[in-house]
Amino acid sequence: MRFPLSLTLMLLAAVSLADGQAFVPLFPKDGPPTGWSVRRWDDVGKPADPGVLWQVRDGVLHGSEPRGTWLVSDREYSDFVLEFEWKLGERGNSGCGLRFPLRGDPAFDGLELQMVDPRYYPADAQIPANELSGGLYRAVAPKVQGYRPGEWNRYRITCRGGLIEVVLNDETILQTQLDDQREGVQRHDGSPASPLKDRPRKGRIGFQELSRGGAHVEIRGARILELK
Repeated sequence: MRFPLSLTLMLLAAVSLADGQAFVPLFPKDGPPTGWSVRRWDDVGKPADPGVLWQVRDGVLHGSEPRGTWLVSDREYSDFVLEFEWKLGERGNSGCGLRFPLRGDPAFDGLELQMVDPRYYPADAQIPANELSGGLYRAVAPKVQGYRPGEWNRYRITCRGGLIEVVLNDETILQTQLDDQREGVQRHDGSPASPLKDRPRKGRIGFQELSRGGAHVEIRGARILELK
């Protein structure tokens, strides 16, 4: 898809603004993150079981044990630049939730930017590109697959109005205008979810833990800049 010049300039302006101002770190202290809550992976309206925690150790955020949770911000965000590094094990599966409400599944009631090692899936599975790293889950595929297995990967996510840009490891892999995304999306149970054009433009952000085999998602250097 070719983007109008006006949209491209909006993205460049947002990035320039972010570079000229101070980002706010999301996880500045070790221990359970403050300003966040742990919720169930399929319905963030429900808290996780007691004692299920995400932990920051030596500046690195570690996903929960057991799996099957979201770490959800207490605050809501609208337009912003979000940056962080992330690493997965061989059967790692995570995601970054964007602008989702405190109910339902962020992948279908807000936006989920996928973070997954392909080895999470069965070897003979045919996985759509929009369910691999860099895709807006089940909706928009990345231009290229730039995930580096077993290494630290770096996301820079810009959300401004309906415009979403994702940079992975210094390469722009996704640019989309939500207003153009009119196709319905199917939930895990087969029921319909709203097309991206109807998803919220303000909501929570968060991180998912669905990894198998005991190797949890690791996140470091997470920071955000709200765009006014």
